[in-house]
Amino acid sequence: MTSQSKTIAPDYLNGDPAPPYASNNPNFDAPNWVKKYEPEVTRGFINDVVHALKGQGVTSFAVTRYCFGGRYAIDFAIDQVVDVVIVSHLSQVEIPKTFKDFARFAKAPLLLEMGDQDREVDVKKQGEIDDILGDYAHGHKRECWPGCGHGFAVRADILDPNNSRVKRGHSRAVLHGWRSISESHLSSGAANAPRDEIV
Repeated sequence: MTSQSKTIAPDYLNGDPAPPYASNNPNFDAPNWVKKYEPEVTRGFINDVVHALKGQGVTSFAVTRYCFGGRYAIDFAIDQVVDVVIVSHLSQVEIPKTFKDFARFAKAPLLLEMGDQDREVDVKKQGEIDDILGDYAHGHKRECWPGCGHGFAVRADILDPNNSRVKRGHSRAVLHGWRSISESHLSSGAANAPRDEIV
């Protein structure tokens, strides 16, 4: 059997995504929206998707997530459900606890794409993550983009020269990281199995 991959995008928000430009929308109550979709509400649905894919013969999973979804990617790695994790401007994590659990239990290589102006996980907390994962055996890399706040990968103003440069650089970094860690990690022991990435 040849190696195959497909992309799955589960709707764990039950058809209720944050509206466009939510961060600048005075009518959007972000804290209450987040509370509606905490792990105890949404994790079961994603578990069902993973279970169904395994029933189809999928044996390895790679995940790329942004912001709110980043916590799910980290949690799935902690639970050893996924094999590769790439997260951009993650949120909803407890530092140091989340990453101490990651260092102890996860086996997936991790790429973190962050900004130096991020107020959700600021540079100091990013440094704490680096310290916790300094000896992580399965590989960890963090990139910190200058002049970028939370959400830069999806909210970049491409008319702004720095935003445009960072957007392109981030895209290249994610694609390069995806190819390199997926090929090296997923190929070991699973080269001939179907592969899925959940995005």
